[in-house]
Amino acid sequence: MFGKSVVRDMINRSAENETDRRVFLKAAGVAGLGTLGAGSLGALGASPAEAATPTESAVLNFALNLEYLEAEFYHRAAYGRGLDSSLIGGTGTLGSVSGGRKVHFATKRLRSVAQEIAGDETHHVAFLRQNLGSAAVSRPKIDLYHSFTAAARAAGLIKKHQRFDPFANENNFLLAAFIFEDVGVTAYKGAAPLIGNSAYLEAAAGILAVEAYHAGIIREKLYDRGLGYAADKISRARDSLDGTTDLDQGPAKRGYRANLVPTDANGVAFSRSPQQVLNVVYLNPAATTSGGFYPSGVNGVVNTSGANG
Repeated sequence: MFGKSVVRDMINRSAENETDRRVFLKAAGVAGLGTLGAGSLGALGASPAEAATPTESAVLNFALNLEYLEAEFYHRAAYGRGLDSSLIGGTGTLGSVSGGRKVHFATKRLRSVAQEIAGDETHHVAFLRQNLGSAAVSRPKIDLYHSFTAAARAAGLIKKHQRFDPFANENNFLLAAFIFEDVGVTAYKGAAPLIGNSAYLEAAAGILAVEAYHAGIIREKLYDRGLGYAADKISRARDSLDGTTDLDQGPAKRGYRANLVPTDANGVAFSRSPQQVLNVVYLNPAATTSGGFYPSGVNGVVNTSGANG
C-alpha cells in the first residue's frame, strides 16, 4: 500500500495546478484516457517527472468526489446523518448536502448491509484524504433529493409529476444504490491506466475491489427481489448518458435470467472514462461542468463531462 509520509509529500508538492490541468486534459484528448507511458508524456511536451504525480493527484481527487457522494448517501440511509465535519474540508468550494434520511429497513440483514457499505465508503473518503494531504479537495455540493427523481424519470421508473424517494423503503434504497455502485466500479477501472505509480495503482485496485463487492451485493439483492426490470431501466438510462456504445447491463436478462456480473464476451468488466462517469452523475449526455448529483460540479481539475449528446 501507500508509503504514507512519502506519498503525502509527493502530492503536497505537486497539488493540483495549471501543470496538472494541462497534462491531464492533453492526455485525455490525445490518448482518449488510455495508458500514459513515458513516450506519450514526452510527446505532450512534459517529462514523466513533471507530469506523473500531478496527473495522479487529479485522478485521485476525481475519485474522492465520487466517494463523497457514495459516503453521504449510505451514511444518511444507514444512520440518518452525514459525514463528520473533519472529513469534508479541503481545496475548492465546500458544498452542502440536500436530502437524505435514515431508511426504516424492514429487514435486519439489509440494514446491516447498508451499515457495512456506509463504513467502507467513509473509510475510502478518509483514506484518500489522508494520502492526498493538503491537495485533497473538499466535498462538493451534493443533491440527494431532486437528482434521484430526475434519474428515475429519465429511466421511466416514475411518471413526469411523481417523485422518487430513495430513502422511503428498502426497494427504493436498492435501486438508488444501483445507480452508484456500477458507476464506481467502471470509474476506477477506467482510471487505472492513468496511474503509473505502483503504490497508487495498488491502492486504487483495492478500492475498486471493494466497490465491486458492493455492486455485486446490490445487484444480487435486486435480482432476488424481482427488481430486474426496474434495474434494467436504470442501466439503459446510464447507457444513454455515457455514449453510443451499449455496455451497461442490469442484474437480470429479460427480467428473470441472472446477470449478476456485467462483463463482455471475455468475462471482463467494462470501463468508463472520467468524462463518461461525469455524464452519468451530472445526468447529462452533453459536455458540462455541473448538474444532477453535483449541482455546482465536482471539485478539482477533472470536472467536465464528455459530449455524447
